[in-house]
Amino acid sequence: MSQIKQIPAFRYHNEFIGESLSVSAGWLALKSPCGSGFSSTEECIGRCGAAGQGLQHRSVLAMQQETSMRFTAYARASLRNGALALTGALLAGSTFAQEPIRIGSFLSVTGPAAFLGDPEQKTLEMVVERINAEGGVLGRKLQLITYDDGGDAEKARTFAKRLLEQDRVDAIIGGSTTGTTMAVVPLVEEAQTPFISLAGAVGIVEPTKKWVFKTPHTDRMACEKIFVDLRARKLSKVALISGSGGFDKSMRAECLKVAPRYGVEVVADETYGAADTDMTAQLTKIRSSGAQAVLNAGFGEGPAIVTRNYRQVGLVLPLYQSHGVASMEYVKLSGPAAEGVRLPAAALLVPELLADNDPQKPVVTAYKRDYEARYKTDVSTFGGHAYDGLMLVVSAIKRAGSTDKAKVRDALESTRGYVGTGGVVNMSPSDHLGLGLGAFLMLEVKNGKWSMVR
Repeated sequence: MSQIKQIPAFRYHNEFIGESLSVSAGWLALKSPCGSGFSSTEECIGRCGAAGQGLQHRSVLAMQQETSMRFTAYARASLRNGALALTGALLAGSTFAQEPIRIGSFLSVTGPAAFLGDPEQKTLEMVVERINAEGGVLGRKLQLITYDDGGDAEKARTFAKRLLEQDRVDAIIGGSTTGTTMAVVPLVEEAQTPFISLAGAVGIVEPTKKWVFKTPHTDRMACEKIFVDLRARKLSKVALISGSGGFDKSMRAECLKVAPRYGVEVVADETYGAADTDMTAQLTKIRSSGAQAVLNAGFGEGPAIVTRNYRQVGLVLPLYQSHGVASMEYVKLSGPAAEGVRLPAAALLVPELLADNDPQKPVVTAYKRDYEARYKTDVSTFGGHAYDGLMLVVSAIKRAGSTDKAKVRDALESTRGYVGTGGVVNMSPSDHLGLGLGAFLMLEVKNGKWSMVR
């Protein structure tokens, strides 16, 4: 081993640089007064004597200078590499920060409740696309992950588990029906994930559940709005006819519960099955019940069948439907028999009839315009529920400053003054809907179109 390599400082530099000193030995040979071709300093000294020894000392100094310069170059390179590594780490952090905000959804896009789920999914897709085009939320894009439960509660539960456990979503907006919603409530409560339901039953938010919210007006509110209108018409005896679905049963129960409060007597109470295609038998019984008006608690095709059969059996009493059929699709399915039917609904169906100073007017007008331009079909309140659900979540994330689920939940619960398609929302720890009865309008079908009852 050469004496040069035995010098501690050189050994340190050599190990630090991680290379041999053969280059320096070559430099020594080139500088020797005795010529070149030496393989070591010992050989140089042996052939050149004192001159070689002198060269050895000079070469040590030169080697120190060379190694120092090489160490400096290495250090500079290390700093550059360190800077690159730091930049890479920052970029990696930036990439992490740019992870999408995952919004999960399970909807009844097909099946008997498709008239609910289809506009809901279309709305979510349209609004997510718009938000992303405008820069996203907190500098992050929204990623919409949706599943079609077909109106099946068990499928809804399966998809919700997938959203929570595999897709690891930040929030869930969905549950087109009361049945699919209630099947998922225990899962989101256990997973502690914000969930905004798009279904109508009051039982979804009463009693209040920590992680569950909803956007549609409740079935109880629908009963109350209808009974207020009945009393304004000097009517007090009503017949109920309802379907067998979760919403139908819930609304029937709520109407029976609140009727006495409004001085309304229920004189008949008929039901029909989900697969029934003729309700003339039930309506014939109602005709002889002494009722002054009829209230149909239901959604889907059932209410349209009831409406057609209503005229066929010769009933001319006022007919009320629920907000579960608040769309032009119901009017089309019912045909001329829908004329004169009343129901409580959101302002979204009649934006052109709102006063210019109504805070909802610009919101519902813009949503209706965008939806109908994109999908070439009539807007419905059901898509509006999805719009409000998404915008409430986005607002909560912005106010929370993150997607931390507990912070987003708290922000949702503290929502005040949100103007949506369903009304002005003011939530609280005891109210996870945030809408009052005034958020409902009473509408009537006139000449095949919606009109507002003044």
